[in-house]
Amino acid sequence: MATFAKPENALKRAEELIHVGQKQAALQALHDLITSKRYRSWQKPLEKIMMKYVELCVDLRKGRFAKDGLIQYRIVCQQVNVSSLEEVIKHFMQLSNEKAEEARNQAQALEDALDVEDLEADKRPEDLMLSYVSGEKGKDRSDREFVTPWFKFLWETYRTVLEILRNNSKLEALYAMTAHKAFQFCKQYKRSTEFRRLCEIIRNHLANLNKYRDQRDRPDLTAPESCQLYLDTRVEQLKIATELSLWQEAFRSVEDIHGLMSLVKRTPKPSVLVVYYAKLTEIFWISESHLYHAYAWLKLFNLQKSYNKNLTQKDLQLLASSVLLAALSVTPYDHKYGASHLELENEKDRSLRMANLVNFSLDSKRENREMVSRATLLSELAAKGVISCASQEVKDLYNLMEHEFLPLDLASKVQPLLSKISTIGGKLSAASSVPEIRLSQYQTALEKLTALRVLQQASHIFQSMKIDMLSRMIPFFEFNVVEKIAVDAVKHNFVAMKVNHLAGAVHFGNMDIESDVLSSHLSVLADSLNKALSLIHPPVQKPSKPSENLTSLAGVVEKEHRRLLARKSIIEKRKEDHERQILEKEKIEETKRLTIQKKSADEERERLLKEQRLREQQRIRKEIEEKEAREAAKMIEDLTGRGKNKKKIHIEGDMTKQHAMEVVLNQQVKERQEMEKKLAKLAKTMDHLERAKRQEEAPLIEEAFQKRLEEEKILHEQEQLREIELSKQHHAGDLQEKNRLSRLLEHKECFPGKNCPTP
Repeated sequence: MATFAKPENALKRAEELIHVGQKQAALQALHDLITSKRYRSWQKPLEKIMMKYVELCVDLRKGRFAKDGLIQYRIVCQQVNVSSLEEVIKHFMQLSNEKAEEARNQAQALEDALDVEDLEADKRPEDLMLSYVSGEKGKDRSDREFVTPWFKFLWETYRTVLEILRNNSKLEALYAMTAHKAFQFCKQYKRSTEFRRLCEIIRNHLANLNKYRDQRDRPDLTAPESCQLYLDTRVEQLKIATELSLWQEAFRSVEDIHGLMSLVKRTPKPSVLVVYYAKLTEIFWISESHLYHAYAWLKLFNLQKSYNKNLTQKDLQLLASSVLLAALSVTPYDHKYGASHLELENEKDRSLRMANLVNFSLDSKRENREMVSRATLLSELAAKGVISCASQEVKDLYNLMEHEFLPLDLASKVQPLLSKISTIGGKLSAASSVPEIRLSQYQTALEKLTALRVLQQASHIFQSMKIDMLSRMIPFFEFNVVEKIAVDAVKHNFVAMKVNHLAGAVHFGNMDIESDVLSSHLSVLADSLNKALSLIHPPVQKPSKPSENLTSLAGVVEKEHRRLLARKSIIEKRKEDHERQILEKEKIEETKRLTIQKKSADEERERLLKEQRLREQQRIRKEIEEKEAREAAKMIEDLTGRGKNKKKIHIEGDMTKQHAMEVVLNQQVKERQEMEKKLAKLAKTMDHLERAKRQEEAPLIEEAFQKRLEEEKILHEQEQLREIELSKQHHAGDLQEKNRLSRLLEHKECFPGKNCPTP
């Protein structure tokens, strides 16, 4: 770990390393400086260092390094300069977004490049097999490998920033902005899995905030600004959930908004409530909760009528028509009839849960709430004048369905009205938060309601009829669909009928002796017979004397007085017994409460001790693992440093001594095997080259040898002739020399001591 006297030196060193292409070393140098304990006080150069640090993290896609650095920098400038942390985080998110956009723009097939179910999951087995089997990678898979990592890194960036900014009162606005950007990311690229995770992350952050609200620097949800920021985040979450058609997550978002408002005890702004109820109408319609869908529309109508001053008469008529049609779409019978006890309890809890969301009530007492129903809804619409605001076609349809008795002509009168209503719709001119209203969505539900009304009214005037005639009376559906509707209506005791396919007829009313109609007839008959018997044989009353009546009256008064005295004493005794029971019960409850309190205190103390021991064990284990990792790294460095090429060995997973030794030995064995293969291949290649060279040069050598023989033979002959000529020349010269020296021969013979002739 390098140490620097000043932070500027570290930045200068990092820039030098970047210029020579060693970005990883530059990042490590800045990381060591940021995590060092020497620089725990904020100063201006640290901001420049963090800017360069996050740039390197983005270039190298090092999300873990970025998270560690931002956490350390948050500690440094938490109490001094929070705006510096905001600038660094904004710069970090901007760089990540730009890199992702750049990668997306370079890819020509974006949908194929983003065809990944989970950005946090590893590669699929089939992708790995395909990448190893095929030598040439296709363009689509190249785009996927190029674009997807950047989107993974961008998603990791959003998660990191949200984790760093969570539950911090000074960074609430930046937290909300980051959440909105993450929502837009999920919406733009249709990331449903990441959107669910993001909602769960934000939900956990709020839960932790409520759990540890007494800690320092925690946001205060009772403050209007904080409450509005958290509420706007949930509203944006609800919008994106509905746009992505994640209806379960949308319902949970609605519960989050309601829970937040219940927590802070504050009614939101009308603009927020409009979005809330508008999305509720979509959610309840998708879940086929038509009753609560209608109540949500009623709330939305009241909000628009009360707060939207720019609402036109046409918009008001369209809203009222939608409310009335939503109310008519509710099935006219109670689904609780014939259900089991468990189903009734579940339905009751579900109804209370959804009614609480629709009413937006902050009262926690369930017994004070009125249960919703179709009848109460229609009466409320009539009382508040919603029906009078609806269009004429919708009002005519309402009168036919609820107030007219036309079993034979009902469908024929309803059908043209439904055709006209299905063409009505459009966006409101002065309510942008309300979705586009299309009354055609209620056509199927209204046709079903028409079929039910025809069956109900026909059961009052017919005992039986032909199936063909009933099919002509209900022209909207085939008879098998009508039969399914009738089965559900009979199940919930809305109409009594039987279908005899063998006879081709439909019978109305129950033929059983225990039916409700016959039992009521029998009770009426019994009452009538009792009245007739009393008229034929009236009870005889015996006359009595006045004195006897007075005597008996005195006895009755005395007896009644004694009875009242005895009753008073009994009441007093019962009251004393009741008070004694209450005191004993309170004493038992107090004892139980103290026992539970002591037990909970003991459990809490034991839990704290256990957590302390667990943290100590984790600390020791972490120190041991770090020591082993350092030793393993040193071992790898020593072993790899002895090699010729000194290639760095990368170990995936946890680094231990045994793992490091196995990796290094495997690497050495692999290198030795590769070298042996290369040498064998080289020897074989050299052998083939030498053999081919000798085969090719053999005739050339023979030809050169013969040519050399001829040349040397000619040269030899020329040399012989030259030697002969030289020999002749030498011989001639020698003869001349002999003749020249022969005149000295006689002097030689007389020298020395001999008599030499005188000259």
